Amino acid sequence: VAGATLAAGCTTTSGDTADPAAKRNKIDAAADNALTKLYGQVPDSRELVRKARGVLVLPDVVSAGFVVGGTYGEGALRKGGVTTAYYSVGAASVGLLAGAQSKAMYLLFMTEEALQKFESSQGWTAGADASVAVAKVGADARVDTETAQKPIIGFVLTNAGLMANLSLDGTKFTRMKL
Repeated sequence: VAGATLAAGCTTTSGDTADPAAKRNKIDAAADNALTKLYGQVPDSRELVRKARGVLVLPDVVSAGFVVGGTYGEGALRKGGVTTAYYSVGAASVGLLAGAQSKAMYLLFMTEEALQKFESSQGWTAGADASVAVAKVGADARVDTETAQKPIIGFVLTNAGLMANLSLDGTKFTRMKL
């Protein structure tokens, strides 16, 4: 029952208006705020975003569960600072978990090949369709040089700051029709 309730909660909207333009505007504004937060917490991120062929910004990804859990969020894919598409993210998990957490996720596509593979998929799963190097940030809040050279770089921020030692494997990204 808990799993069915969680699954239903992860597939419904948050009560937003059915107006697609209003939804796009809301996602874009949240993505702008999320990027500003990333730039403030990780100084190297601004340069990496500038160099990226595309950046997927998911400003409010909610993970919740009790034994069975789920994750859902919506965001914008940007190229050259302009939104070109909207995506949702989802994941399910089973195990020793209880509670909820909100976070912002960022995927930086550093090569044209990685971006094209993402855009051409009908549903792209981290770890299965491509590996994502979750940014390793040192004590000085700088991204390490090994991570900065990967084709896809991921950042995850919570209200407490940058999350470390996190895997995005199994997380599915799907293009939204907005």
